[in-house]
Amino acid sequence: MLKWAFVFLLIAIVAGLFGFSDVEATAATIAQWLFGIFLVLFLGAIVIGLALGAKLMS
Repeated sequence: MLKWAFVFLLIAIVAGLFGFSDVEATAATIAQWLFGIFLVLFLGAIVIGLALGAKLMS
């Protein structure tokens, strides 16, 4: 599960690089939305991964 969290993080970083630079207005808006979506997915995957990891360890 943490593997997916890092995949989402990388996608969020790439989307952020395109969205927060001056590429083009439409592409920037789409990239900013993708950054937000994948950042939320990254954080969710981290929480789920840690919760399942703690549950499996106990």
